[in-house]
Amino acid sequence: MEPQQTGASRFKQFILNNKFVIFLLVLLLIGLNIFIFTKISYIFTPLTVLFKTILLPVLLAGVVYYLLNPIVDALEKRRVKRVYSIIILFLLIVGIITVLLVSVIPLITDQITNLIHDLPKFAETLRVQFDDLTDSALSTQLQQWFDFNSAEMTGKITSTFTNWLNSAWSSVGSFVHTLKEVVLAIVTLPFILFYLLKDGKKLPKRIVGFLPTRLRKSSLGVFGEMNEQISSYIRGQIIISFCIGVLLYIGYIIIGLKYSLVLALIAACTAVVPYLGPAIAITPALIVAAVDSPIMLLKMVVIWTVVQLIEGKFISPQIMGKSLQIHPITIIFVILTAGNLFGVAGVILAVPGYAVLKVFFTHLFGYFTSRSTLYDDDKESVSIESGKGAGV
Repeated sequence: MEPQQTGASRFKQFILNNKFVIFLLVLLLIGLNIFIFTKISYIFTPLTVLFKTILLPVLLAGVVYYLLNPIVDALEKRRVKRVYSIIILFLLIVGIITVLLVSVIPLITDQITNLIHDLPKFAETLRVQFDDLTDSALSTQLQQWFDFNSAEMTGKITSTFTNWLNSAWSSVGSFVHTLKEVVLAIVTLPFILFYLLKDGKKLPKRIVGFLPTRLRKSSLGVFGEMNEQISSYIRGQIIISFCIGVLLYIGYIIIGLKYSLVLALIAACTAVVPYLGPAIAITPALIVAAVDSPIMLLKMVVIWTVVQLIEGKFISPQIMGKSLQIHPITIIFVILTAGNLFGVAGVILAVPGYAVLKVFFTHLFGYFTSRSTLYDDDKESVSIESGKGAGV
């Protein structure tokens, strides 16, 4: 006859020996600690200020690090000291920036100035074209069918645009503050980048050193996979953006589109955001082409379609491949969610951030799966199938 269990033994059996219950208790304790610390905000205020101060320069340095680190590694393999390789790269970058400042920047500035100067003319031309369209017989019939008032719609568009200009003017102070942060980030960027290129490989081992000994080897593997995901994405997206900008610039020059360099530069910058970037970049090009003539609009659409086909069929598969293994719908949802939460920075960092979190939680789930008894049947079936495949 089995001995009767006491209350303490039952508690130990069903609570302390249950890993899932312990996991929930740990999460509860972490949540309580976070809740308590948020009630004493003065503890986190210095940390918040520090995080906001170093975030932008660290992000910029990280992006440039992933672009330059392969070059430094290649020079190091050719027996060039790492410090010398970094200095050579810095001098080369300074030379390229000087050439751009002398030759390309004045052209971009001139086109931007002309574009800003011609914006009122564009708005008036678009208004006239819209009025002509709404005054046509077909448009009048459609207005009667759908109870559509073109004058009312034009007034709404005008008021919306005016409100947007007023809000933009009122946000000049925030723009100046952002500009100051960007300038400080650019000034501190070379110093952070130098030490990242020099000692960046040692950083994962330093971080892993704070973890328990039995977790260090697996944690290094997780860091290595995260590094591979981020590096492949950053290098791939920047190369793709550069190719799109060059192809569009050549196409715009061929068809004679105004402000070709500025429009191609906008497309190259927005192409950093997958799927949604091209849709944003085509808008100013459509406006400029529509103001010019319907034929120019048709030419611009043809050029844009050809460039998108080349990028989708040849450039992206060769450069990006299947490295991220993220479904396009998932990418769109992640970008939209991150944009609503964190603004422009969230849109830019959404995909690499999701890739890093995916790696982390995949390994975390694997760790708990290996230690849990809930998946013992699956493990046994996998081992039986592998034994059959091996001829056992």
